[in-house]
Amino acid sequence: LLDQGAKRTAILDIDFHHGNGTQDIFYDRDDVLFCSLHGDPQQAFPYFLGYADEVGSGEGLGYNLNYPMPRDTSFAQWQKSLSAALAKIAAFVPQYLIVSLGVDTFENDPISFFKLTTADYFTTGAMIAELRRPTLFVMEGGYDIDEVGINVAEVLKGFESVK
Repeated sequence: LLDQGAKRTAILDIDFHHGNGTQDIFYDRDDVLFCSLHGDPQQAFPYFLGYADEVGSGEGLGYNLNYPMPRDTSFAQWQKSLSAALAKIAAFVPQYLIVSLGVDTFENDPISFFKLTTADYFTTGAMIAELRRPTLFVMEGGYDIDEVGINVAEVLKGFESVK
């Protein structure tokens, strides 16, 4: 998008694991705001990155925001972090939003420890849509094979519900 003329893009990573690769790419840039909601790196892969004090460097100082959360995080707790990230994105006024969509935050996911339910994904999609930005969803994690498609569909239904 930036190569095509976009001046400001935001990336919201809601996969259970920290977006360490994305953070690395944009860490020193002020034209991309990166917000990652994820498991506490003291308890979850990738362990070495994703701490709240990693806020960017140089021109990118303040444009990298991490929201690490502990084991057994409920939707109420997770939603507070999502609301904070969405407020930062709204203030940044990006031309585009990219969502790194992982549904491995699901309560029955075998490799994570958050407690989101299927209904929570609808709410998540609606909250993201309230930004009213052109949005691209990129599928990431989700390992409860029986529920992954349902949970992704709920995010999209929630997103589409906001007119």
